[in-house]
Amino acid sequence: MLSTFPTLLPFLFFAFVASITPGPTNILVLSNSARYGLAAAVPIIFGACASAATIVLLVGSGTGSSLTALPSVQTAMQWIGVAWLSYLSWQIFSAPAEAVTARDTDARLGWVGAAGLQLINPKTWMMALAVVSVFAGGGEQRLVHVMYLSLAFFLISLPCLGVWALLGAGSAQWLRSPRAMQRFNRCMALLLLGSAWLSLWA
Repeated sequence: MLSTFPTLLPFLFFAFVASITPGPTNILVLSNSARYGLAAAVPIIFGACASAATIVLLVGSGTGSSLTALPSVQTAMQWIGVAWLSYLSWQIFSAPAEAVTARDTDARLGWVGAAGLQLINPKTWMMALAVVSVFAGGGEQRLVHVMYLSLAFFLISLPCLGVWALLGAGSAQWLRSPRAMQRFNRCMALLLLGSAWLSLWA
């Protein structure tokens, strides 16, 4: 495999770093896991990973390349994404101050929401474009390489986001009081809001 696809190993390192480092999706996984339990984070993880891998595949096959070439579309997607993340931040910030054992049943971000977040995030599309440009190579094997890259990104990002879910579930033991839960929610909300708005200048 490596003899015919020499850029695969460097891509694996890239995918790991891109998936494990903090970002809006990681923060949402952490927050939902801490508030609702590990099982609640699983749909978010699968939705986000599958969506990002699909975008890599679309860009690599040429379907989504025109989207990344339109500045007006990129700007609109970016502002929609920031607005959505700001709304989610407010929902987390204003959540009732209930202990984590209460396990409230209000609306949660599911796999559809997590997938949609990746689809309207221009940084995900630009990341996919960079991945295809740098790691896919050329020639008749290019499409096959793109499929490998998409699958590899999916398989690597799953455990990376899973780590954040475990961190959230592990933090639940410190969220036994309403005050602690409220502080956690507000901290997560501010982190999410900051990561969303900082992306405008990144």
